[in-house]
Amino acid sequence: MSPPPKHVDLLVLAAAAVVFVVFGFPMLGYVTAAVAWLAQRGVQWLAQRRSTEALKAGNRQRAMGIIAATTLGRVWLMATIVLVVGIAENSAGLSSAVLLAALFTISMGSSGVAYLLEPEEGQSVQPR
Repeated sequence: MSPPPKHVDLLVLAAAAVVFVVFGFPMLGYVTAAVAWLAQRGVQWLAQRRSTEALKAGNRQRAMGIIAATTLGRVWLMATIVLVVGIAENSAGLSSAVLLAALFTISMGSSGVAYLLEPEEGQSVQPR
């Protein structure tokens, strides 16, 4: 069985645009969710890069700190954006929150499945 695509969440985000148009959901909600999701993905990419550099330098504590801080920061970023849009327009905030929750769930699930099916070199999920 092949693992899910690495960026399946971005495919779902693109497909959600069609769903929003067809069912008449507020496009402000979609745009808000898309901007928030792409911003947090950019932060995730940068954090992963910095974490890898710290690991190569032998600084595990710094690498873990980078991942922990940016994980919390990404959640707060998305929540704040949804809150601001929800205050401005309730239905847009709700549709944005639902889309972001779906994207987050899909992203975490596909990452977990990919990790289980194809562990990185030197790592094994099978007992020895």
